[in-house]
Amino acid sequence: MLTENPLKARQKQPAVYVARGRGPYANTMEALAKIDLSPARGKRVLLKPNAGRVAPPGAGITTNPHVVAAAIDAFSEVSAHIAIGESPIMGVKTLEAFDATGITEIARDRNCPLIDMNARPFVRVPVRDGLAVNSLKICSDVFEYDIIVSIPVMKTHMHTGVTLSVKNMKGCLWRRSKVEFHMLPPVEGSNEKPIDIAIADMSGVIRPHLSIIDGTVGMEGLGPSAGDAKHLGVIVAGADAFAADSVACSLMGVEADNIPHLRIGSERGYGIIDLEKIAVSPDIWSDWISSFSPPPENLSIEFPNVTVLDKNSCSACQSTLFLFLKHYRNILFDHFPSNTNVRVAIGRGHNEVPEGTLCIGNCTALHRDRGIFIQGCPPVSSEIIHGVSGKWSIDVVDGCCETAEIE
Repeated sequence: MLTENPLKARQKQPAVYVARGRGPYANTMEALAKIDLSPARGKRVLLKPNAGRVAPPGAGITTNPHVVAAAIDAFSEVSAHIAIGESPIMGVKTLEAFDATGITEIARDRNCPLIDMNARPFVRVPVRDGLAVNSLKICSDVFEYDIIVSIPVMKTHMHTGVTLSVKNMKGCLWRRSKVEFHMLPPVEGSNEKPIDIAIADMSGVIRPHLSIIDGTVGMEGLGPSAGDAKHLGVIVAGADAFAADSVACSLMGVEADNIPHLRIGSERGYGIIDLEKIAVSPDIWSDWISSFSPPPENLSIEFPNVTVLDKNSCSACQSTLFLFLKHYRNILFDHFPSNTNVRVAIGRGHNEVPEGTLCIGNCTALHRDRGIFIQGCPPVSSEIIHGVSGKWSIDVVDGCCETAEIE
């Protein structure tokens, strides 16, 4: 599916541009002015922001609408045919998310079409040499555009370290197939989380031709939606998605080599993350580094009448369980005997667990017969809700629910 990137200049090093100090619209226009967009003349350009949740502008959850406005204007200057598309997390209606984020208004003002990429059937695409996934269900609209532009928010992520332009392309996957990345079994011979390998596999099939990373207001801590807003005021742009993500990582105080999906993809030759091999401008860009608080490695999970049995779990399962208990603890008591102390097991270090234990995550699979087992690495909250109650429902934290047909 990947085609030659017409926006990559013939340079020895990929170029990445950082802009700061003039507001989201002006910063984006400044960064894009450094990139030759003329190859997009007369082409169909799909802008893929992060508009996967119903969240207001400025919360650090979704892309700032003024960044999207600047991208529309910059491509309009070269007479490209532009549309904005999104496939949100399950349970979120695309056009409602566009409304909430402020993108609808700027699109209407510029006569730019908005696309619900979940509305049409998917196209199944094979993943050659994929280790975690061997095919992808990709939204069919993606195939109708010559140039794909990823416009993510600069955020930490409790499962993948960060979410930037490479991972933002997960929003081109059709409906519930995004959730399936959390439900993959371990990859034989690898200690990496399956979701990280799957994102690297995906980036071998679908990578953006241009990345515009919105660091106006990002998110730190328990991203992508439960963390704290982080004001940074920068825009990062480049035609090598891995290089742009690497620079964004540095601005966040993170080494790209410590982000598994970026490291794996780079090792496979999908892009460059070594800063010494990237031409970053302006020269003072590193003065703008402001470290983001990472997702916590250990969470104190103490809830009345819930006992967490944690043996050698990772931060991903810890944070998932923490958020689930924080928002949905009462669901457990609707489905367990009254006055019961509910036991929940996470981690791969359990030799045994008590009868009736709720076992969460692939690492507890050996004990699936002892109670309720929820597959995933880690599972999202909606999967836990379904495993406990037998019903699908919208999770306001991860936005997932089962509302779509599954092939």
